[in-house]
Amino acid sequence: MALGPQRSAAAPHPARTPQVARRTACLAAHAGPSRPLTSAGLHDMQMNRRGFLMTGAAAIGVGLLADYRAFAQESAAGLQPMTGDVVPIGREEFARRLAKAQRLMGEQGLDAILIEPGASMTYFCGVQWWRSERLTALIIPREGEPCVVTPEFEEPSVRESLKVPAEVRIWNEHQNPHERVAQFLRDRRLTGPVGIEETVRFFAMDGLRQAMPGADIRAGAPVVRACRMIKSAPELALMQKASDITLAAYRHIHPRIERGMNPAQIEAMYIAAVTALGGRGAGGLILLGEAAAYPHGSGRPQAVRDNEVVLLDSGCNVEGYASDISRTFVFGEPTAAQRRVWDQVHQGQEIAFAAAQIGRTAGSVDDAVRAQYERWGYGPGYRLPGTSHRTGHGIGMEGHEPINLVHGETTPLAAGMCFSNEPGIYIPGQFGIRLEDCFYMTDSGPRWFSVPPPSIDTPFG
Repeated sequence: MALGPQRSAAAPHPARTPQVARRTACLAAHAGPSRPLTSAGLHDMQMNRRGFLMTGAAAIGVGLLADYRAFAQESAAGLQPMTGDVVPIGREEFARRLAKAQRLMGEQGLDAILIEPGASMTYFCGVQWWRSERLTALIIPREGEPCVVTPEFEEPSVRESLKVPAEVRIWNEHQNPHERVAQFLRDRRLTGPVGIEETVRFFAMDGLRQAMPGADIRAGAPVVRACRMIKSAPELALMQKASDITLAAYRHIHPRIERGMNPAQIEAMYIAAVTALGGRGAGGLILLGEAAAYPHGSGRPQAVRDNEVVLLDSGCNVEGYASDISRTFVFGEPTAAQRRVWDQVHQGQEIAFAAAQIGRTAGSVDDAVRAQYERWGYGPGYRLPGTSHRTGHGIGMEGHEPINLVHGETTPLAAGMCFSNEPGIYIPGQFGIRLEDCFYMTDSGPRWFSVPPPSIDTPFG
């Protein structure tokens, strides 16, 4: 059975105390129509793609949410942190990143690159900040120290988090921050093209144009992507740890999932487990039954039911680096159709992994999977039943980042690139199966961060 030989779907797990059982029943009774509950802070990209499911907390109410957390913390009792050997990114690594960016800027004829708060700013200078109507920006010149432009009252906090030598230029509320950016460029005699990181908001780019009429504004993505897409050994180690924690949390909560639980209760257990294990920013999707047939779920009430699919799609963060792992199993005895589709998705992962070879295009990985799925009668293309999304996405500091394993992507695969591998199959009105494991490229081919499970009966390996 999918839940393992130690337990049947009809019997409570031996570790489940009467107090936990009563709390589970109480929470289920008071929750009303259940909706997926997403924890804030997994990573911006995941939160954006799943934002339409973030109504659970409001529907549940603050009091019941506190009960969920207390219940989840009880379930995580006894777990110990796995992060004792974690080494954060050091200053030498930040220096190497800036040096590489400046070398690439010289090759591409850029005098400077403008970056707003987010993963790219943190990547190059260590500053972890947020975006608001008040401009904070990093300017990387083609040579010399970078500059951070920020409101005066934020200066102490910005300086505290800098991991590289940098100039800090401040502005007050009545002043134009774009003039500060422009003046830095003039002072450094940087009159050539300025690259704009691809997530920079329009007002920041337009403000620079107005402050520097005639400025040659170009895309900064070729430089930023070329740096961030290729992970170093310290980055890979942090991503490995995040993956290890995610799997350990899954294995912990799996035998504690009970009939009648809703997504919020399951996710609360997952978040508590990840936190106890030393991870941060835990969250994601919990899809039950028919909701699993829709890649990002449904707002309809969901509950764990006998012989129906449970899909866990979650991750966490370790020192700024993300994991993203999906597991699908059946609460009870899988049907023949559920077994067949699970095995096909498992084979799809193997096809993608085998196709991911140095020098081949990223799009060819998606093509290889989709070709086999069409031979099985799915699709064609993105049509359902079948796979309605790409085979995988880039991952690193963000849960989703360039590039993607998707048809038409011509970027050659190179050592250090990291991807998810998740060729799910979805059958509308019935169920969906998604298995997701991430891998990284080496000179000799791909390597798993998390190894796919062997069967629907042993969904966590």
